[in-house]
Amino acid sequence: MILACQNISKSFGTEPVLSQVSFHVEENEKVAVVGVNGAGKSTLLNIIMREMEPDEGTVTLAKGASIGYLAQHQEMSGTKSIYAEVLEAKRGMIEMERRIRDMEEQMQYLPAAEVDSFMESYHKLLHEYDARGGYSYVSEVTGVLKGLGFTEGEFEKPCGALSGGQKTRVSLARLLVTHPDIILLDEPTNHLDIESIRWLETFLLNYRGAVVVVAHDRYFLDRVVTKVVEISLHRSTVYEGNYSAYAERAAKVREDRMRAYYNRQREIRRQEEVIEKLKSFNREKSIRRAESREKQLAKLEVPEKPMEEQTGMNITLTPSLISGKDVLSVEGLSKSFGEKVLFRDLSFEIRRGEHVALIGQNGTGKTTILKILNQVLDADTGSFRLGTNVQIGYYDQEQQVLHMEKTLFEEISDEHPDLNNTRIRTVLAAFLFTEDDVFKKVADLSGGERGRLSLAKLMLSEANFLILDEPTNHLDIASKEILEDALNRYEGTVLFISHDRYFVNKTATRVLNLADGLVRNYLGNYDYYLEKREVAERPVSPGVYTGERERGTKTEKVRGIHI
Repeated sequence: MILACQNISKSFGTEPVLSQVSFHVEENEKVAVVGVNGAGKSTLLNIIMREMEPDEGTVTLAKGASIGYLAQHQEMSGTKSIYAEVLEAKRGMIEMERRIRDMEEQMQYLPAAEVDSFMESYHKLLHEYDARGGYSYVSEVTGVLKGLGFTEGEFEKPCGALSGGQKTRVSLARLLVTHPDIILLDEPTNHLDIESIRWLETFLLNYRGAVVVVAHDRYFLDRVVTKVVEISLHRSTVYEGNYSAYAERAAKVREDRMRAYYNRQREIRRQEEVIEKLKSFNREKSIRRAESREKQLAKLEVPEKPMEEQTGMNITLTPSLISGKDVLSVEGLSKSFGEKVLFRDLSFEIRRGEHVALIGQNGTGKTTILKILNQVLDADTGSFRLGTNVQIGYYDQEQQVLHMEKTLFEEISDEHPDLNNTRIRTVLAAFLFTEDDVFKKVADLSGGERGRLSLAKLMLSEANFLILDEPTNHLDIASKEILEDALNRYEGTVLFISHDRYFVNKTATRVLNLADGLVRNYLGNYDYYLEKREVAERPVSPGVYTGERERGTKTEKVRGIHI
């Protein structure tokens, strides 16, 4: 055992966050900590790292074990480059390499009497250097940075100029190359594209150490973890297996507890009815029997009704009118920023009822495409055309469609002046904003809260064409499942960007992939894309590919172009 948490409790003021949380982690074990937003997962990691003291309980780390931690938000400034920042984690190897070079310089000046002992020390140092990966640490740093989505052209960027997501990726790279005995990761996939998440999965699966991860990416958890610690209603429950095994088992446990509660309630009511009936006979023998049953009933343990975590947003997406069959036609779209060409001559079509997932690595221009379609940005060349009666509802991952100076109530009421106060409060309550929450400033909301507010506005738009940029960012698993159900019931058309493969798998009817300078269509969900892409993405001729395309009830061949 490398880590043990025993009866960890923590409150903030009068609000309990964790209560008697206990679990352990074995060497090389991969463990997930799951729960709704606000359940206390990050608090638990901070307590394990001793950045926060528990009110009760103990954290025990195996003697001599090293531990590393990736928090959700990273502070990083200065002129040090991305590459130099990560290489700094190998300072011990760099110092050892310098000592080896110094000893090699000294060899030619050694007196004969000192040669043997000196060479013994030199070979001992060489052996340690080799055993610790000294001959491969430079390529390891490069490989990890590339795996996490950085190109060699970005290696020399100063860390102070990076976005928050890029800083998190740099911090993750630095952590991974230090090889601690146990790694704690808080939402490591939030700023990674699909290919980088796949790389991280492989890295962690092969990692010779323990991993404790907080994540809402169900596909990632299914692939990586073998144990799940659920934090619900402040307490912990441990389940063996991956996320899917946990979800199935946890649902069964909740169902069994509820069934046992109702069975016990029925038994109590039955006994009470028997007692009343015996008393009604008004005979001494019957009364004694009734009193005996009352004593037995008094001794009967009456369980409390099992409580459920309050997680449920209430999303209903209903278009106000039906669009024409042809919803969107994009022709020859191009966009550059300075000398950086994002895409050129991009063309595709979307028809009514399709749920199209736009996937690809970070930096390929996916968000830019959505901004052009919403007229937030202008294309350099090309055009797009909306079909008859198409009404767009736009979810912006950067939340730029929200007004930071307004309250939540104003954000809804100013855009929908026809709604009365009760209706506005009802809508906000459906997205978990109640009582005085509605008077908070948008600027004071967390990322998850802003996401829920944007979804509330999306629901009220009654649009028939939803354009969504990373709608699941900052949502917990329960909220993602609610959004999935709402989209699957939605009778309009959807174009969305998401790095959440589970979400894509559940909601997409077609995948549009931007990769290696090519655009390709896959007429299915994410699993279908994985199945077909190896064959479909083999080069055909420079700049051109062949794929499939839905056309009414038919499937026809289509051609794509280099972007």
